[in-house]
Amino acid sequence: MMQNNQNHLPREDHWIPLADLMTGLMVIFMLIAISFMIKVKQEALKAEQAAAQAEQEAVKVKKIALIYNEVKLALYRDLYQEFSPDLPLWGAELKKDLTLRFKEPEVLFDTGQAMLKPKFTTILNDFFPRYIGILGSDKYRDYIEEIRIEGHTSSVWNQDTVDYKAYFLNMALSQSRTRSVLSYVFLLPEVQNQRLWLKKHLTANGLSSSKLIYHRDGTENKRVSQRVEFKVKLNADDRIAEILNMVQS
Repeated sequence: MMQNNQNHLPREDHWIPLADLMTGLMVIFMLIAISFMIKVKQEALKAEQAAAQAEQEAVKVKKIALIYNEVKLALYRDLYQEFSPDLPLWGAELKKDLTLRFKEPEVLFDTGQAMLKPKFTTILNDFFPRYIGILGSDKYRDYIEEIRIEGHTSSVWNQDTVDYKAYFLNMALSQSRTRSVLSYVFLLPEVQNQRLWLKKHLTANGLSSSKLIYHRDGTENKRVSQRVEFKVKLNADDRIAEILNMVQS
């Protein structure tokens, strides 16, 4: 009977494989934990690097934006100083967004016509060389993306013309007028030395009645809506994109 009981006692060598298995599992779990920790640390490092890069980009973009805001303000001041005495005589105004607006239609063109009136050519003879003298100067020329000559009309053509036909007719008229202005100022002898630069930056844009001007009561100001505008667009967006590409590369 004693021998029989001894046969039922657990043998020590039966527990060795189980202990090894537990040790192996612990090692596996530990390796998984270490791997997870390494991955978390790597992801945290990547997040820190991405945040640092984003902060660097934001600082550079803010710096560029500040520079261009200063350039815009300086350009406005220089244009205003140059033209403020003449603007009332020309029936014009200079806005802080760098738009110079000729707003007396009876000075610009005859109704329905694209030929410049003599008074307007006299104004352009005086205005444009001085205007390009500022924009094309070393101080500003590298910041200029586009000089837009925009032609605008009222929403009407005549009493018998429906709205959409008036829009198309006025589109053709405004385009013809801006081309007339562009060809005239481009050929002025005083800007001859700037023509290569002007070819890259000076454009004519007829906009029909797409940007009307309104009275305070919300009704269309048909007279002032008929206008010619010279607008300056700075290349701040392009410079910011260049900076971002340099940071990311």
